Amino acid sequence: MDWTKEAVMYNIYPLGFAGAPKDNDFKLTYRLDKIYDWMDNFKKLGTNTIVFNPVFESTRHGYDTIDYYKIDSRLGDNNSFKEICNTLHKNGIRIILDGVFNHVGRDFFAFKDVQQNREGSQYCSWFMNLNFGGNNHYNDGFCYEGWAGHIDLVKLNLDNTQVTDHLIGAVKLWIEEFGIDGLRLDAADCINLEFFKKLRNTCLSLKPDFWLYGEITSGDYNRWANTEALHSVTNYECYKGIYSSHNDHNYFEIAHSLNRQFGSGGIYRNIYTFNFVDNHDVNRVASMLKNKKHLNNCYTLLYTMPGVPCVYYGSEWGIEGARTKYSDYELRPCLDINNIPNPDYNLYNHLCKLAKIRKALPALKYGDYFNVNIKNEQLVYRRKSDNQTVYTALNLSDNLFTIDFNCEAGTLTDVLSGDRFESDGYIRIGLPPYSSRILVVGDIDLELDADDEILIPIENNISEMILPEPVSEGKYRHFKGNEYEVIGIAKDSETLEEFVVYRALYGEGELWIRSRSNFEEIVERDGKLTRRFTRID
Repeated sequence: MDWTKEAVMYNIYPLGFAGAPKDNDFKLTYRLDKIYDWMDNFKKLGTNTIVFNPVFESTRHGYDTIDYYKIDSRLGDNNSFKEICNTLHKNGIRIILDGVFNHVGRDFFAFKDVQQNREGSQYCSWFMNLNFGGNNHYNDGFCYEGWAGHIDLVKLNLDNTQVTDHLIGAVKLWIEEFGIDGLRLDAADCINLEFFKKLRNTCLSLKPDFWLYGEITSGDYNRWANTEALHSVTNYECYKGIYSSHNDHNYFEIAHSLNRQFGSGGIYRNIYTFNFVDNHDVNRVASMLKNKKHLNNCYTLLYTMPGVPCVYYGSEWGIEGARTKYSDYELRPCLDINNIPNPDYNLYNHLCKLAKIRKALPALKYGDYFNVNIKNEQLVYRRKSDNQTVYTALNLSDNLFTIDFNCEAGTLTDVLSGDRFESDGYIRIGLPPYSSRILVVGDIDLELDADDEILIPIENNISEMILPEPVSEGKYRHFKGNEYEVIGIAKDSETLEEFVVYRALYGEGELWIRSRSNFEEIVERDGKLTRRFTRID
């Protein structure tokens, strides 16, 4: 399964993404073709795998399947989706589909036959706890088991070989016709493990590097992810730990989870977990955080912890979304790539850079995990592979913090900022507010191509762009109007953090210092983005 260790994944909920009507009108519309407009976005984000939530014919939301062998008519047809898959593969992007095998919708052909023929239906044994002596609120004249009590989701009997043959037959079609590379198994904790074993054998016989991961919200991940059943599971423990550590100013929470799972003796060292900070079932991370300034650090954790990172569509710009008591639709919006609402381009740039860093550093993909220094508001951990050591350092406080820790001797290069530090086996490094560093031991030249720098619109007008500008000696105007002369760049003797030394060109010409990262920052003023200091000579 080595390709998953090289993966940067992107998750799309197709019916919402494409703006499909909530109730299926069964009118063939090629709405999912809008994905072609997003290809540049995928490339900038370093996406090499897309996870599609349900794409097959359903009555409403995709998890009430009607036909496993047919693309939902609100999205397109089998031929149009085949072309989408071909295009993604040509662009180096693998495809994972959502296998909803625990339950079907009431419009599923076998259930319709039971409604019509009752005890005489050949499909009675396809469904769990079917009882013709009862009734339900649809007044079918019989009752049955629905998934988690949801009567619209009719639970399948996966002990019935006719059922499993029907499902696995569909999977064969998806592999042979669409060339898919993996499956997300919905509600995996409710599914018979024997079915997963049969599914795994079938998939690997058709495609030896096929990847299966299950939606598991709690419990021992080893029960489902092992050498016989699934390859991986959703890491809900760390999903929760990432945002709540920032909300509670308590990095001990996520550090404990990461060490418990992946540290020496960790219980999931054998599993390459599917990691995320939000998805189509939970509130967007931008809505969960009490302070959005923590977004960058949340994603630094996601991209540098063990396992494969996945971004939920739209969250790369920090869009918000929260489920209501009655609906998940706010989590699954239709987005226009040319008109993203209130985009956070600083976050977007950060994710683009993180993807490139992750792909370039074997330690982040293959290395072990070790907690180096844990404080309430700061965390340092190490990822170490055979030939590389990387330290991730995070500061969630609103102040500059100098953190010290034992490390390997030599040069440590922060590949996020380009700063270099020298260590004799112990180091003190400054961490600006709400920031992170990814420190690689030894000399490394991680070059960014010109198109890796993402242009930042001053407004939502793509034609008007602004980029951060490296500071040098000369005259600058502060965004509030005062002018200054930069004298030079100074370094803190202990932390080696760089500071700009500058003189006011008004009044008595006072001398000032400011961290270089703050001096070069892009800030918002009157609803527009601008440089904090703009060169004027």
